[in-house]
Amino acid sequence: MDDTDIRAWSPAVIGVLRRRGADFAAAEDAVQEALLEAVRTWPHTPPTDPQGWLITTAWRKFLDAVRSDTARRRRETQATAEPEPDTVPGTDDTLELYFLCAHPSLSPASAVALTLRAVGGLTTRQIAQAYLVPEPTMAQRISRAKRTVTGARFTRPGEVGTVLRVLYLVFNEGYTGEVDLAAEAIRLTRRLAGITDDPEVRGLLALMLLHHARRPARTDPRGRLVPLAEQNRNLWDTSLISEGVAILQHALAADRLGEYQAQAAIAALHADAPSAADTDWPQIVEWYDELLEITGSPVVRLNRAVAVGQARGPQAGLAALADCDPSVPRYTATHAYLTEHAGNPARAADLYAEAARAAGSLAERDHLLRQAARLNSAR
Repeated sequence: MDDTDIRAWSPAVIGVLRRRGADFAAAEDAVQEALLEAVRTWPHTPPTDPQGWLITTAWRKFLDAVRSDTARRRRETQATAEPEPDTVPGTDDTLELYFLCAHPSLSPASAVALTLRAVGGLTTRQIAQAYLVPEPTMAQRISRAKRTVTGARFTRPGEVGTVLRVLYLVFNEGYTGEVDLAAEAIRLTRRLAGITDDPEVRGLLALMLLHHARRPARTDPRGRLVPLAEQNRNLWDTSLISEGVAILQHALAADRLGEYQAQAAIAALHADAPSAADTDWPQIVEWYDELLEITGSPVVRLNRAVAVGQARGPQAGLAALADCDPSVPRYTATHAYLTEHAGNPARAADLYAEAARAAGSLAERDHLLRQAARLNSAR
């Protein structure tokens, strides 16, 4: 049993402690200690009932903390005896825990960190490494987030859309440190899909799988970005693509279209094309029209301009770009791309260089500078 299997029980164990009287922060701390003890001891002495073991150990950790804290004597009197139930309860607290960690009072960064810690079961050190920040900084962020949501109760169903945005933020962080956040986001979204029938949850899961399937082809051996049109499609994971398409079809059958389903449909059309030239760009434009109607997002409008340029020609793409907000990230890079294909390489080279100066990452900056150099060398 590996670390991921152990961490999968974290939400259920937190739920048990909360129902026994522990507040969220205390329950989460106790479960983290139990998880660490499990990682240390299970390889040598595996329990016959792993989740029951975690519940018992976490409850003992909680009681130890209560007894050592004189400011909590009132709570100690309510929890002096260890309850007998060692079995896994029938109630699934995972969904409420998702909503709690995506509480609207939390910033996106705090919501992500708390989700990874409480639902994902990652340690503070692992989360800090993934986000390339000092562990004390991440510990403070998580502590503040726990204080914010401690005592929160839900009198109505939580907002699934908020949870999905948090999970998508996790996914888009990709991979840094020892934790593959893209894979972690997929794991957490799978679990969410197992406890709710919301088609947008399946839409997000399909979108993640379809994007993740292309991951091996996104960079070359030197770590440089490879644009979608130039990727070696033999490197794409066809099993993930098949699974993503099947999940998407299930979601679309509910006839409750949402933004993640529409994005997944676009990703599926890219994945379905045997080559870049075979991509069904007219249908992709139609899906962008649907997505734009749902979201009104300036980023979607910008991506639609690229699709229009592919489906109807670069001049049509530039006309669509005229309706876009120039302050949107990658606007200038899109302008450069469409300008190049419209037959103006000199202007495109200048635009690529300008876009490189505003790039959000070194890999993107390197890619844009190489595009500018390629066009300049051809003059």
